[in-house]
Amino acid sequence: MRPIARLLQMAGLTIPFLAIILELSHSISLGQMLVMLVAAVCCFWIGRILEGFAR
Repeated sequence: MRPIARLLQMAGLTIPFLAIILELSHSISLGQMLVMLVAAVCCFWIGRILEGFAR
């Protein structure tokens, strides 16, 4: 369970970087970037909660 939690946390840290790059290259709109950022926060927190349960 801990590797899955770490993977979710890493995804939560990587998605904002990708969202900013995609928005700057005009591949996605600002609204889509914000949705990706919210998804990244949710992904990170789910990973953090799972990591807490894994202990």
